[in-house]
Amino acid sequence: MAGGLTRITVRLTPRAGRDAIDGWAEDGGQRVLRVRVAAPPADGRANEALVRLLAKALGVAPSHVCIAAGAQARTKVVEVEGVSEGEVYSLAAGQAHGERGAAADAALDGY
Repeated sequence: MAGGLTRITVRLTPRAGRDAIDGWAEDGGQRVLRVRVAAPPADGRANEALVRLLAKALGVAPSHVCIAAGAQARTKVVEVEGVSEGEVYSLAAGQAHGERGAAADAALDGY
């Protein structure tokens, strides 16, 4: 179902030591993607870093990643256009276990 719109719930930690996708976790019975960024939350910089990181990891343009809800909260709903739900879950699952494939490594290289 590539080309569709996929919604994911993200738990963002700003002011982290580095930008990283930490994998999936349960939060209140809901599956959330744990992400950390070095940028502070001021002036939307953490949100911008989140969008860039997800876009790069998923191989889409940043314009295809949108924070649909929770812009001022740590838990956000993010919409990604052009990738399937399976692609989102498999990419993050590999990263959560330190088993990123070559495509994910290349996408995150230098980020």
